[in-house]
Amino acid sequence: MSAAPRTGTAPVVEQPAPGRLRERFALGSSGVWAAVQAIGLSYAVVGLLAVVAVLDAPSASGVDGGLGAGVAVATGLWLLGHGVPLSAAGATVTVVPLGITALALFSLHVAAKRSAVPTLAAWVAGTLTYTAVTTTLAIALDVAGGTAAASGALDVVVQVGAAVVGGLVVGGGGLALGMFSAPDGPLLAGLAPRMNPYLPDTLRLGMRAAVVGVALLVGLGGLLVAAWVVLGRETTSLVAAGLGASGLGAVLLGLGQAALVPNLVVWATAWIAGPGFVVGEGSTFSTATTEAAALPAVPLLGVLPGESWSTPAAAWAPVLVVACGAVGGWFAWQRLEPGLVRPRDIAWIAGGATLAAGALTLGLQWAAGGSVGGDALAVVGADAWVTGGLVAAEIGGGATVVLVGCHLRERWRRGDGGGPAT
Repeated sequence: MSAAPRTGTAPVVEQPAPGRLRERFALGSSGVWAAVQAIGLSYAVVGLLAVVAVLDAPSASGVDGGLGAGVAVATGLWLLGHGVPLSAAGATVTVVPLGITALALFSLHVAAKRSAVPTLAAWVAGTLTYTAVTTTLAIALDVAGGTAAASGALDVVVQVGAAVVGGLVVGGGGLALGMFSAPDGPLLAGLAPRMNPYLPDTLRLGMRAAVVGVALLVGLGGLLVAAWVVLGRETTSLVAAGLGASGLGAVLLGLGQAALVPNLVVWATAWIAGPGFVVGEGSTFSTATTEAAALPAVPLLGVLPGESWSTPAAAWAPVLVVACGAVGGWFAWQRLEPGLVRPRDIAWIAGGATLAAGALTLGLQWAAGGSVGGDALAVVGADAWVTGGLVAAEIGGGATVVLVGCHLRERWRRGDGGGPAT
């Protein structure tokens, strides 16, 4: 006898498969392991130099150093590279040493490429782990250094908040570079189509063009700094000799300044764009004028441009930024189908290039500038908003000129009034 057919359906509760849970745990743990490796590598480099410098300090200047002091200095510098303000000797340092930031991003990129499975679960787990470590170190440094008692709870909240943001930005960005940087990677390949309703593909193309333009501008800044270094080597040598640094101290001094060279490159981009930068109150370094105030005896400051760099010819330097934007516009045009391009498409690309160039410049100048304590270096760097606005206009303008010119040339070549090719 056959069983009677069921007239209803009972709710079926799907139990998670143990194999699936183990798989998800393995994916997430790969991101955690990559974050731990990156933290260990970048912190070890900074920590080794800081500890050696502090342990060497008593023999050089009678400073009361020790392993604990070296670890505290290393932790503060490593966190400063993530945007966490450093409080020392009653002064607050807010300038981010971009060399340490680059070291952390490189460590994350390498660790993620070697150890992390390129999945969203691994990226989230790794980013949260990295953020947890930066936050924990910031809290531990505040407790060990007595920051809460010395400067108040508000400063502690600011430092801990900066540690959270810095961990998310640096940790998440570095892991993403290692996991998902390939255009056909598992994340970007599926994410790009989902962004179409919110960010048109032409707008995203304009943002990519802005990255090309800003990257070229940073390259020009690097070449300019190299010229400053070559021409200012005598001044730098005199300052270093006046400090009496020799042997291990000279090596540590050079490596410490190397962490700030990327900051100088970012300032050089502001010099090229027009507004220039300052190194201390009362100083100005731009193509129009150069006024150098009294500066501390730091060899790196000896490479800053002198008055001979402010010439009528140098005032044309912003044209180079427009040229960077033109290259970005050509980059975008090469990825279009000329016969199908409409004026609206050009507007989207130009708008994306302008906004993205301004945002990238704003972020770079904000990170590279700030305060290095009080007195002579209370304000260093460029005005982030002014520089960001000018670079946005210059790169966006250069891209627009190239895009419009290529579009008009294509219309003239077809001779059909600009309609789509059949």
